[in-house]
Amino acid sequence: MTMHTRTLGTTGPQVSALGLGCMGMSGMYGAADRDESIATIHAALDAGVTLLDTGDFYGMGHNELLINEALRTAPATLRDNALVSVKFGALRGPDGAWGGFDGRPAAVKNYAAYSLQRLGVDHIDIYRPSRLDPDVPIEETVGAIAELVEKGYVRHIGLSEVGADTIRRAAATAPIADLQIEYALVSRGPERDILPTTRELGIAITAYGVLSRGLISGHFTPDRQFAANDWRAHSPRFQGDNYRHNLTLVEALRKIAEHKGVTVAQIAIAWVLSRGEDIVPLVGARTRERLAESLGALDVTLDQADLDALDEAVPADAVAGTRYAAEQMAMLDSER
Repeated sequence: MTMHTRTLGTTGPQVSALGLGCMGMSGMYGAADRDESIATIHAALDAGVTLLDTGDFYGMGHNELLINEALRTAPATLRDNALVSVKFGALRGPDGAWGGFDGRPAAVKNYAAYSLQRLGVDHIDIYRPSRLDPDVPIEETVGAIAELVEKGYVRHIGLSEVGADTIRRAAATAPIADLQIEYALVSRGPERDILPTTRELGIAITAYGVLSRGLISGHFTPDRQFAANDWRAHSPRFQGDNYRHNLTLVEALRKIAEHKGVTVAQIAIAWVLSRGEDIVPLVGARTRERLAESLGALDVTLDQADLDALDEAVPADAVAGTRYAAEQMAMLDSER
């Protein structure tokens, strides 16, 4: 495995070609092992991964505290190379229920103050609203982050799950380093309007869900049961006939992967890497074993014949089920 770097847009930092998404370490996919989570973050840093992605609402602050502990206990040389990207704005109840989003300037600064404390840092490397607040103009939300940049509390501004018009308005307000959005072989929506817009404006993509939350990892079977506290137990792509259909796509991927001598997960991640130097996949590995497999994608080269075979095996509209349930899809400015 050779770690390469990519730059987040024309104004953002240089980061590792793969980032580590830490959400799953805080219970979104069922119980996670704290010691193994920290060991996985350490292994990622040791392998040259510099970008760690989190959200202040992942485990209601648990994820930021976990990253704090992992960085504090990592060797100084690795800790100093780490860049932390934080999403904010999601409202949660004591029972974990979702309560919408708050992008008001005062709320932005409040969220940042708490994140700085939980992470144990004096600045956040990339700060982004997790969703568009329909009641607050994006100019106001981004403007508040720009004030935090001016004061040194934030280094770079990012966006998440917003559409082309919102991207343009945000970029007219302040420099935007990257847009975080779901992008995978089975999630090709950004290719229509969003990718052309970010490329026109010099904004990078940090792609999450590159394995569609494990769906196209090659590790799931038709009889897999998801715990009630696992987000996938309620995801349309993992339900009934949708799930069975989607696993047939995985088997088609498996044939191509085996022909190349790699795993299904590696070829799926390699596909995202092949989409352009302006795209940085975030892998959601929760264990060192899964991290090692994901990192192996960096040494997978896909030629045009491979890409054509992947498009034939998994056409852009082949997946069954939306990536979120209907009420969550309605919150996505990127889907409008």
